[in-house]
Amino acid sequence: MDPRLTRSQQITICSQLGNVKLKLLYKASVHGFTGAAFHQQCDNCFPTVSVGYNAPGYVFGGYTQQPFNQSGQFVHDVKAFLFTFSGEKLIKYPVTNAGNAVKMVNNSGPYFGESLVLVNGSQAIVYSNPGNHYTFNAAEMHGNNLNLTECEVYQVEARPEFEKPWRTLVWEPEKRKEMMDSIKNYKPATGSVSQARILLIGPVGAGKSSFFNSVNSVFKGHVTSQAIAGSSTQSLTTQFRTYSLKDGREGKPLPIVLCDTMGLEESTGSGLDIEDISSILKGHVPNGYQFNASAAFHAETPGYRMSPQIKDKIHCVTYVLDAGKIPIMPVKLLEKLNAIRKKVNLLGIPQLVLLTKTDEACPLVKEDVRNVYKSEYIKEMMQEASNRLGTPLFCVIPVRNYIEEFELDLNCDILLLSTIIQMLRLADDYFDNISNLMSTMEIGKKVVVVQ
Repeated sequence: MDPRLTRSQQITICSQLGNVKLKLLYKASVHGFTGAAFHQQCDNCFPTVSVGYNAPGYVFGGYTQQPFNQSGQFVHDVKAFLFTFSGEKLIKYPVTNAGNAVKMVNNSGPYFGESLVLVNGSQAIVYSNPGNHYTFNAAEMHGNNLNLTECEVYQVEARPEFEKPWRTLVWEPEKRKEMMDSIKNYKPATGSVSQARILLIGPVGAGKSSFFNSVNSVFKGHVTSQAIAGSSTQSLTTQFRTYSLKDGREGKPLPIVLCDTMGLEESTGSGLDIEDISSILKGHVPNGYQFNASAAFHAETPGYRMSPQIKDKIHCVTYVLDAGKIPIMPVKLLEKLNAIRKKVNLLGIPQLVLLTKTDEACPLVKEDVRNVYKSEYIKEMMQEASNRLGTPLFCVIPVRNYIEEFELDLNCDILLLSTIIQMLRLADDYFDNISNLMSTMEIGKKVVVVQ
């Protein structure tokens, strides 16, 4: 049987449930629009996601942890919820009376309280009664079209971990020291540049500032919070800030600068302006510039750098995304990211995708960060990010920032340092391209002179 629920919709539902995947148990067009067929395929299977489809294109249904049966009784389930899709966005309607969350009826399909029934009375129809154990807007959920074109039930299964990590990292103190030394001793391939400049771009709350604080913590030897970070619906970063990492409290600056920007927002006219990003990439924007959502940075703006050198420009762009929100990323936000990516491509700047909050997205990683490359779910989120942003998978890296800890953790450090190493490698690609371009231009000048 081929599922009608798209891969993207499956991922979106699973993102609400943890490190899981969906297995199709019942498909009404195959098994029949009857209660008997539903129970034959689904009884004693749990947890489940039940999905209805109608002619106008609505996709809606419910989730329950409880196994289906034919007892005629209500069952208790505090985790049950109904849902509908609005585009790729999932709208949830939590149970309001957990004691009557699901009812076991022999001549019907999935029966959620007295609010929503799929395959009601062994017919290809929906029973809908908003407010009775679940509160929802019927027009929003299914457009008030109660005729089913399809009904599916999926079992929610724990996603197994890979037997071996699909990427190899050495989780040892010696490896941490080796990577730290490699970063300290790094020298950009272009002689006029002493520090690689990495631009962090991402939605509000994705963890850009927290990433700098985390990397800074590794080299300081304790957890720091130099960059403003926290939870907010609006960007806490309102300035263009360049942060130079230091080797210890009184140490010399390291050969890398992390550039923080105002967070991207879904709506037009709010958050970071795409035109401001172009100015940052080209090196026109000074450190400390106060972003203005209503007016883009331009040549007449105070502080505008008229003739930026290579050292002022961005050498690698890193998109910082919340791993758990990849499947439910708003379309307009994705459009902004893709518009930015095209501008970055035109300038020949390498790009990296950083997935944060991996421990929140996957229980396996929360248990032990060393499981990050053994988690099938994290790999799927990385692949999804690769597909949506058009970047190769090797340029997608999962990390875990320091958010609540007082002390450093060896494994978090290694994951963070491996990310910095990859950033420097991509910056080297940029310098090599610049060097090749300059060499070609010099050869062209000589040819003109000879003629």
